Formats: sequence, structure tokens, C-alpha cells
Amino acid sequence: MTVQLVLATHNAHKVEELRRILGPALDGIELLGYEGPEPVEDGATFEANALIKARAASEYTGLPAIADDSGISVDALGGAPGIHSARYAQLVKGTPRDDADNVALLLETLGATADRAAHFTCAAALVYGGFEHVELGIWPGSVLYEPSGPNGFGYDPIFQPVGLSVSSAQLSPDEKNAISHRARAFAAIMPIVRRELLP
Repeated sequence: MTVQLVLATHNAHKVEELRRILGPALDGIELLGYEGPEPVEDGATFEANALIKARAASEYTGLPAIADDSGISVDALGGAPGIHSARYAQLVKGTPRDDADNVALLLETLGATADRAAHFTCAAALVYGGFEHVELGIWPGSVLYEPSGPNGFGYDPIFQPVGLSVSSAQLSPDEKNAISHRARAFAAIMPIVRRELLP
């Protein structure tokens, strides 16, 4: 018997990426995309926003739901852009939501600052009936002075993970999926998912 689990995203690429990340951990679980309305993500933390999305998807579909919220936090900017990572330039400059604008604004704001320490955070949330659980994945690194690499999305071209000499956009999808903040968060939550959903 296969149990259905909804991933609270309208992004088909995210569904496929998560299927690749989880691999054997999905044995007995069918990961579905979400077609319902998007909730307002007005939480103050990654954990709160992940739970908002998972609750909405579970309520709409009647199925167990999993969701994530993620972003980059830069030490020299007091943890910004943080939960506002995806809308950083939009919030500051009023431009349309765009990865390139976000990257450009972050580099402009940091300027020649020597302290480039940063980390990606991903909160993965499971909601099933009255059960709720969240796990965090942290990926430490630093912000480069200019973009490098053709892969990934978001801030990947300017993020250099600790221990590597390349940006995360220079990693192959499989290399990134093995060590990223999303991989870490979902690796932590999948034992909980399996415990709760599988007989």
C-alpha cells in the first residue's frame, strides 16, 4: 500500500528535486504536487512559514502535507534577507520578484565588507491531522564578491559552502542535493514522516 503525501508547492521542479533528494526514503510514499490556493506567508520565522504552507495544503487536500521555507542569512546584515530572501529586491526597491535583482541587491548592500559569513536555512514541516513537526537544515558558507556558476537558482551563484572552493551554482544538481540545507532538513524530517504515515 502506498501512502500519499502532498508537497505544498506549485513548482513542479521542486517536486522533482525533492523526489531526487529523498530517493529511497520515499519507499511506500507517493509525493504529490499541490494545486490549491497559496496561503499568506506572514510568519516571523522559517519554521512558522513552513507550517503555514503545510497546514494550508493538508486542509485543502485532506492529505498529510509537507512544506519547506528557506532563505539566506548574512551575518554582516544582521541575518538579512532571511525569511524575505525570495522577495528581497521587491521589498527594498519595489522591483518585480526576480533572482537576479535579489543577488544584485545583496552584493550592492554588502559592498566590500570583509565579513562575508552567511548560511542558508531550510525549515521542513509535516502536518497530518493534529500532528505537526518541523526540522531545520543549516548550510554554512560565505557570500562571494561576484556571481559564479550556471546551475541552481536564487542566491546559489554567490554562495560558497564551507569546505568548498566553488559556488553552489558550480555544483551539479546531485552534488548540491547531497549537502544543501534542503537535503539536511528533509533528511531530518523523513524518519518522522515514515514513522507517522506508514503502518
